[in-house]
Amino acid sequence: MAFFQQLCEQTAADKAYLLSAPAITEALQGKVTETRYLGFLTQAYYHVKHTVPLLMAAGSRMVDEQEWLRKAIVEYIDEEYGHEQWILNDIKALGGDVDAVRNGQPDISTELMVAYVYDRIQRQHPAAFFGMAHVLEGTSVALATQAAGQIQQQLGLPNTAFSYLRSHGSLDVEHVDFFRQLMDRLQDQAAQAAIVTTASRVYRLYGDMFRRLPA
Repeated sequence: MAFFQQLCEQTAADKAYLLSAPAITEALQGKVTETRYLGFLTQAYYHVKHTVPLLMAAGSRMVDEQEWLRKAIVEYIDEEYGHEQWILNDIKALGGDVDAVRNGQPDISTELMVAYVYDRIQRQHPAAFFGMAHVLEGTSVALATQAAGQIQQQLGLPNTAFSYLRSHGSLDVEHVDFFRQLMDRLQDQAAQAAIVTTASRVYRLYGDMFRRLPA
């Protein structure tokens, strides 16, 4: 079995924990408040702003034999750079306090998720980052565009409040195909184990983030 399929199967229970979060299931049913959506964007800002630093940390620890993975990381950096600004723009379109978010602190669930991935990159394997990528990109493809439509219809918000969700829903379709090819090329068992473990834990931590969003 190709590694990408193994990764999906071995983390299926953890993915189900994330997708069963009330904030997700209710958003897909059109049951959402502006307060909760703003809370989601706020926490998204606090983890998305670490995406490029995490990629850089992972790339810096790759050995010569993993140069092909470092090249992939460079491509990810080019794609992901500046996405936290999209989130701030959405918050502004909602009438939120951008400066308060920028200068604020994440929820403990968000902080633990980011800190965990930094730790796994440093202490387990730099490829651990791809476990987080699997969770966030896969979730975006499955939910982002659909959720954006439901939230916008329910709350009557402008298109300018959905640049992050809508862009990730479409962009990450290509990213997932790219990711699948990378994972199926990966033969290093230590790297594979690091990716599976990280994805499993991030599904849980990301699920906790959604469960802590305001009602």
